[in-house]
Amino acid sequence: MSANKVIIAGWYTVDPSKRDEVVKAHEPLVKRARQSPGCLDLAITADPVDPARINNFEFWQSEEDLQSFRAIANPPKQITPMISVEVQKHEIKKSGPPF
Repeated sequence: MSANKVIIAGWYTVDPSKRDEVVKAHEPLVKRARQSPGCLDLAITADPVDPARINNFEFWQSEEDLQSFRAIANPPKQITPMISVEVQKHEIKKSGPPF
């Protein structure tokens, strides 16, 4: 079993005219994830500056919790193609106050 917490973080871009539709389509997934065992936080949000960008943030208690959710996630069908993607998974070995 993994003792490390996991963060999935980054962004992707879509056609700006479709961005809000894509974010809205993910609302049920976000709600399900936040109620899933081991989900500490999850957000899929419109970027406040770039009209094409969608920010993705997930914080999981463990890799096992992440994979368990992914097995049942049922994401929305792709509404529009992703133009660019910059999302990474991070295993957290140590955390502390930010300031």
